[in-house]
Amino acid sequence: MPAADLAIRTRGLRKIFLHNVAVEGLTLEVARGEVFGFLGPNGAGKSTSIKMLLGLVAPTSGDAEILGRRAGDVQTRSRIGFLPEHFQFYGWLTAWELLHVHGRLYRIPRATLQERIPALLDLVGLAAHRDKRLRDFSKGMLQRIGLAQALLNEPELIFLDEPTSGLDPIGRRMVRDIIKSQRERGATVFLNSHFLSEVEITCDRVAFIKHGQVLETRQINSGSEGETTVSLRARNFAPEIVSGLAQWGTSIVVQGERISMTVTSTDVLPDLLRYLIGRGVDVYEATPQRPSLEQRFLQVVGEDGGL
Repeated sequence: MPAADLAIRTRGLRKIFLHNVAVEGLTLEVARGEVFGFLGPNGAGKSTSIKMLLGLVAPTSGDAEILGRRAGDVQTRSRIGFLPEHFQFYGWLTAWELLHVHGRLYRIPRATLQERIPALLDLVGLAAHRDKRLRDFSKGMLQRIGLAQALLNEPELIFLDEPTSGLDPIGRRMVRDIIKSQRERGATVFLNSHFLSEVEITCDRVAFIKHGQVLETRQINSGSEGETTVSLRARNFAPEIVSGLAQWGTSIVVQGERISMTVTSTDVLPDLLRYLIGRGVDVYEATPQRPSLEQRFLQVVGEDGGL
């Protein structure tokens, strides 16, 4: 993909703390305008990777480009929004004051802030709490104000590290809607979340990482693309006919009238069914079932590593 179309590009990004390898050879490309999920077990190097992309931690080796500039570039930082997993805000500030302070740090004109802050507070459901001090906020409310500050500068690239932590289902739906609206205005969202069901609904692509390396990059909701399990109910099939199915898939299992197999794409199903029918097989049912993101995560990363 041309560099101009990329929001993030890394090559062999590596970080060692003393004798501990936190990230080992991270190579990644994230297109502008997409919502990208960054998934891996605890200790996989996700947080360290994000800090290197933001320029908060210097890599031991390798390189990273953010919005076409080297990671850590000061001017580029003004085009980025960031909600860390473990954030700390000044408890004596009100919600309005927090956003105003961050707005001034971004050098956003006061007149612009007078319009943007109320809109953001309303967006995250905190308009009624604008003058409430943050020390009196619940965890979910702090998560909401943190999201508002990440959007304050109308960033081109937004890093969200566990944005739905502490939120109830209504709050998680709000975050999904906000991410969707950010994508619609052309922003890129880099998302790390424990809620794989949320990731599956929200993201365009995901990367599974372990030990700081990308094991697989996967398209989400890509229609016919991607590995799929197909369940067939049929009669009158001979062993040699079943053997012939191997040209379209693997892991073929026959149990009575049921045939289960794995295909690389649902695009092969018409040819597969024509093959069976042409050989006199009575096909009563053909049901494709793509594995969930959680199932694929466990397949790729392994069940020994939890998020």
